[in-house]
Amino acid sequence: MQTWRPYMETDAINYRPVPTIGQRNSLLESTDWWITSLDIATHLFLPTLALTLLGFAGYIRFTRGTLLEVLNSDYIRTARAKGLPERTVIMRHAFKNTMIPLTTIGVGIIPDIIGGALITESVFGWSGMGTLFRQGLLGYDLNLLMGVLFLIATLTLLANLAADLLYSVVDPRIRAGSGE
Repeated sequence: MQTWRPYMETDAINYRPVPTIGQRNSLLESTDWWITSLDIATHLFLPTLALTLLGFAGYIRFTRGTLLEVLNSDYIRTARAKGLPERTVIMRHAFKNTMIPLTTIGVGIIPDIIGGALITESVFGWSGMGTLFRQGLLGYDLNLLMGVLFLIATLTLLANLAADLLYSVVDPRIRAGSGE
């Protein structure tokens, strides 16, 4: 954070901390690694925000629907009958069981961010996987298209593996090797 003030005071930035286009500021001529890294991080802010907020409303609606379904369960009524506070009932009992389906769809955002960024890259002036995919389509470059699709498929498989590993963290009843 010591680098923030010198970064903001440069003529290239001029106290405008949130850039709207490009991957870095071409007018910023600094040999300091921290200032260059800070410039790249600030340029990542808006595209990352746009990509993550894209599906956020859907995740919230899914969470709400799943939580409402879980709140009608017998064990929730039993927890309330025991006299537990409502916050404890929701956070410890209901939300824990809501996390399993949420984990399943939540890890899907990882390949979506990498592979589905064509419009976001066009708006913010980035060159990434979406631009590479578009170039492969327009140039009829099948090898490039297969490479991009292979990378997205690999990320999808790794995200599903991460979801399977997170299941045992979210719900301790799910453990590897405990089945019969």
